Amino acid sequence: MLTIAYLGNGKSTNRYHLPFSRKLTDKIKIKKIFSPSEPVWETFDDIEYTNQLDALWNDPEIQLVVITTPSQFHFEYGKMALEHGKNVLVEKPFAENSEEAKELFDLAKQKGLFIQCYQNRRFDSDFLTVQKVIESGKLGDILEIEMHYDYYRPEVPENTMEFSTANSYLYGHACHTVDQVISYFGEPDDIHYDVRQLLGKGRMNDYFDLDFYYGTMKISVKSSYFRIKERPSFVVYGKKGMFVKQTKDRQEEHLKMFYMPTNKDFGIDQPEHYGTLTYMDEDNRYHEEKVISEVGDYSRVYEGIYETLIHGAEKIVKDEETLLQMKILEEGIREIQEKEAR
Repeated sequence: MLTIAYLGNGKSTNRYHLPFSRKLTDKIKIKKIFSPSEPVWETFDDIEYTNQLDALWNDPEIQLVVITTPSQFHFEYGKMALEHGKNVLVEKPFAENSEEAKELFDLAKQKGLFIQCYQNRRFDSDFLTVQKVIESGKLGDILEIEMHYDYYRPEVPENTMEFSTANSYLYGHACHTVDQVISYFGEPDDIHYDVRQLLGKGRMNDYFDLDFYYGTMKISVKSSYFRIKERPSFVVYGKKGMFVKQTKDRQEEHLKMFYMPTNKDFGIDQPEHYGTLTYMDEDNRYHEEKVISEVGDYSRVYEGIYETLIHGAEKIVKDEETLLQMKILEEGIREIQEKEAR
């Protein structure tokens, strides 16, 4: 068994971690959760809740500490956990800049410990389905991919009067989609950044459009807080056809309804959610068909960590992937700062 503790007891821990780590009863034991205040989410009789950080550091049974605090504290607590001899899983964004990220990886290496970013969106059903379609070869050579992560939440930027890197839309949401790009396609040849504050200078970053170039292929990652109707989650264009996945992975939708992974149909797409594949075959015949969605499962992150820490398997999220993502996010923020200075 892998014995773990959570440093933080808010939405992140209770919505995006516990439902998946608790699912792996044969591999993971959750011993403690730290929070400086009284729990407001459901508590579990088999978990000890504490407001003393030392209760995590001084417990020799705890092998992994999961950092789920607000992102501006990720570096501080990640470093603290390593200094106390604990392996660490850090929510995304991993740190506030690449220097902090490198310091954490270097410290972990120096101490012979594990540290990794929690990139659960690698296991979104829409992203997994896109991979299946690409690998089928039916689209031919891939020319362009559009990835959208949209909201209509104008109240968020409208009620935020100051710019903050840690609370920017780029750091808070591109950490999902940029990692998907890096994890499957690797490091791009070039990147074009369009990162904006739609409400004006000094306000919250509420929009981004990043173009990743891989030879002749372009991947666009686009997100906005002002999309009253969402764009498709994925659109993939190839020489022989295209694939459109309109709806996102449904795990988050179900979690918000407190419909948990213990249900057999948790997160699973229905036929109305399936993407549409349109292509010309080798005999120049036209096809249009629905593609059954792959099943997303965020517990695969914890399964990967278990295999690494217990059986010595390779990390599922490589250090260099996290460092590259941090550099990309940094550069996007630098674009805003340069605009502010002009």
